[in-house]
Amino acid sequence: MTAHEIDYTIYGEEMQYVEIELDPNEGVVAEAGSFMMMDSGIQMETIFGDGSKKDSSIMGKIFGAGKRLLTGESLFMTAFYNTGMGKKHVSFASPYPGKIIAVDLTQFGGKFVCQKDAFLCAAKGVSVGIEFSKKLGRGLFGGEGFIMQKLEGDGMAFVHAGGTTAVKELAAGETLKVDTGCIIGFDQTVDYDIEFVGGIKNTLFGGEGLFFATLTGPGTVYVQSLPFSRLAKRVWAAAPRGGGKDKGEGSILGGLGDLLDGDNF
Repeated sequence: MTAHEIDYTIYGEEMQYVEIELDPNEGVVAEAGSFMMMDSGIQMETIFGDGSKKDSSIMGKIFGAGKRLLTGESLFMTAFYNTGMGKKHVSFASPYPGKIIAVDLTQFGGKFVCQKDAFLCAAKGVSVGIEFSKKLGRGLFGGEGFIMQKLEGDGMAFVHAGGTTAVKELAAGETLKVDTGCIIGFDQTVDYDIEFVGGIKNTLFGGEGLFFATLTGPGTVYVQSLPFSRLAKRVWAAAPRGGGKDKGEGSILGGLGDLLDGDNF
């Protein structure tokens, strides 16, 4: 194996974290900000690029960092190495309520395609790159633009999803239609495209967006019930305006209650 062979345990139900067990000289790479805790004897190092060793030249590192910048991630990642004696542990937490999914890249032919913000951490040696869309419609209307993330290698990687996770095994030619934001990831054998919802009423009043994704097998598809973008919109819509407490929340009067209590005058 080119990637480090790590062991792991996932803890929790709705706010999960993954604990990685490292033997001496083993390492794991993670997105900045996902670190939770670690044993003494583990050395932390900020690295430039995608964390793999496929190209250790200066230009290779710059290209790897540039790929991450296109996906909206930081130019840097954080690596954690067990420099001590015996087994050590380091843990990484999911950034919002949901599930952490362990992806064994050897079971996906060495490549797994996922949302650009889904990656959490991976064994040292796994490459975190970009997957360009080859179809114009998918790039313009797919919700993730032309770019998704791809995880390549022969080690373990971990992605996080919002809400509850569904795993669909698609047969050859079988198609699943999914809200574009609800896709977590899929293996490289799945064909991904965008389809217009259709219908004037659906378009204007459906409230589900103008497009959904069509995923055609064979292959495995991971779907999430609560994408972060949807959660953020609900929080923003419910947030009180002007920094004050929304006294109308939960009442029959709703916003009218704010007018009647005099706070707006």
